[in-house]
Amino acid sequence: MIRVVLVDDQPLLRSGFRALLDLEDDIEVVAEAGDGAEGLALVERHLPDVALMDIRMPVVDGIEATRRIAADPALSAVHVVILTNYGLDEYVFDALRAGAAGFLVKDIQPLDFLHAVRVAARGDALLAPEITRRLISRYVTAGRPGVGDRLTELTNREREAVALVAQGLSNLEVAERMVISPMTAKTHVNRAMTKLHARDRAHLVVLAYESGLVVPHMPQQR
Repeated sequence: MIRVVLVDDQPLLRSGFRALLDLEDDIEVVAEAGDGAEGLALVERHLPDVALMDIRMPVVDGIEATRRIAADPALSAVHVVILTNYGLDEYVFDALRAGAAGFLVKDIQPLDFLHAVRVAARGDALLAPEITRRLISRYVTAGRPGVGDRLTELTNREREAVALVAQGLSNLEVAERMVISPMTAKTHVNRAMTKLHARDRAHLVVLAYESGLVVPHMPQQR
């Protein structure tokens, strides 16, 4: 059962999302809140698989709530998905930088919404690489203090794997490019995520660009 905490300051939207989720046999909304502070408290209490978090809310906004969740080792299994009316903007990028697994625009189709919740619960990043790159090309600051220093902890093969992930390659494609097995590619990516303290692949991509390992307009290696 996928356990969800729903946080949005618009009661009508919140009830609509809940009604949709409650129809599914494998999803349970364990709590809901109307602001980020209450939402954060509920996440800490219920330890859900997924926290659906509005990006702009009173008291504590979705970005700050995401940052606090990402910083708490006790909440490492919680996957935050940002809900927004605005699509690709700096707030979304800040949420990814803070540790969100991805974002959903609120006018998303119901089936796509349900699929996204399941994808997030599995621990996969919700953002297509093309969308991530578009965000990063607009808002990234390469050479962000402290980010590049973490790259020294990576082996050459891990750095290569991270660069390929940041350009949109799956683990299978990374394996083909590096001429290694898919399991070895997955191991390189997972070890890099651990060393860089990345919660998921979306966050790993952000760190790859902010460290300068990959530049926004670097051609994809396909």
